[in-house]
Amino acid sequence: MTAATSCRHNPVVAVFIYFYYYRNMDTQNAVAALGALAQETRLKIFRLLVQAGQEGLAVGRIAELLETEPNGRLSFHLKELVNAGLASTRQAGRFVFYTANYPAMNALLAYLTEQCCGGLPCGSVAPVCPPENSPLPPTCKACR
Repeated sequence: MTAATSCRHNPVVAVFIYFYYYRNMDTQNAVAALGALAQETRLKIFRLLVQAGQEGLAVGRIAELLETEPNGRLSFHLKELVNAGLASTRQAGRFVFYTANYPAMNALLAYLTEQCCGGLPCGSVAPVCPPENSPLPPTCKACR
């Protein structure tokens, strides 16, 4: 990856990528994605898929890593991840491979962190209000 195409070295590209991801995520899609991840087995599966990279994992390998059987229950969880847009599937001979959908994952993260740091640039220290009984004056506008 060259400096011209790397978002780390080109802030214009980074902003474009951020808005590309964010604009593809709305509240309804975020709820669907978070709902799919709000189940222990599906969260474990998704983390395995993210770790596996672009090659993905065969259903049998996922079952092996989860120490479970490659049965209908596992297929149900995989289908839920695909329906939420967090994973994709491909057939390779007799095997079915599942892969994490990285753009959807990044869109969800961008959606969740859109207003991170209290609207301040990331890395800045957000003002924290002292407890009510503190002798220190409040530092944020909401507490004044």
